[in-house]
Amino acid sequence: MKLLRLVVVVAVLAYAGWLGWPFVSPLIEGAAPATTALQAGGGEALFGFLPVWTLWIAAIGMYVIAALMLGGGDSRAVGAYFLGFLADAGLRLALERQGGGAAASGPATMATPEALSSLPVEPLWLLLGGLALLGVLVMVAARRIRRTRTPGQLAY
Repeated sequence: MKLLRLVVVVAVLAYAGWLGWPFVSPLIEGAAPATTALQAGGGEALFGFLPVWTLWIAAIGMYVIAALMLGGGDSRAVGAYFLGFLADAGLRLALERQGGGAAASGPATMATPEALSSLPVEPLWLLLGGLALLGVLVMVAARRIRRTRTPGQLAY
């Protein structure tokens, strides 16, 4: 169970790192932080009032928090993961609906290989399904095993 927890923590941190790479890579190249966030997140507002970068940062932050909580053995990591999943899914679906701007430059749409383009399902739905499956693995890894004691048995 500890090995599964370690693998899931690494997978969640790897996905959060991939999701945050458009924010980090310009900083490594020497760009200013304020312009980097605006360029990576796009200037458009989702749902008429919410900037793109807020959902993006919320998803990254909740994934990192969930990974840290899961690594520490906290069962509340499931809630943090699914809050991050909701932010990520809302961001991806809203950018897909807009069909341009930040969606073309951000991680919401990547260049799809020919193997994915021949599938009958869009890659966005495959990604969201994979993230939901990872959430199920987070639930399994965060589950605590409770030992049952019979009356009169010493707790050691």
